[in-house]
Amino acid sequence: QVQLVESGGGLVQPGGSLRLSCAASGTIFSIKTMGWYRQAPGKQRELVSTITSDDNTNYAESVKGRFTISRDNSKNTVYLQMNSLKPEDTAVYYCNVAVKVFRNSGYLDRWGQGTLVTVSS
Repeated sequence: QVQLVESGGGLVQPGGSLRLSCAASGTIFSIKTMGWYRQAPGKQRELVSTITSDDNTNYAESVKGRFTISRDNSKNTVYLQMNSLKPEDTAVYYCNVAVKVFRNSGYLDRWGQGTLVTVSS
């Protein structure tokens, strides 16, 4: 079993900042890609950012230059620093990891429960 616990969401004014965290725990042999997705009301879930095990990053065009993803492999944790937040960033943010639980198993896709980010004055 692998559990993902997210934290850091909340209400922030436009132009403000938030930092999301997602910690993976349980039976973990290795974690490949970690990432963040978001889903706004009435919209489909979309990719925000991903980071590979060798720290290659990928960002949605809408967040480039404002959001920064990072990871701490010693803590099995991924972070999303969000600056210059806009009302259109309002969404539930979900953590996603590709995790191997045993040496000889394949990678499993796991999701966090989601954390709400609201950008409003």
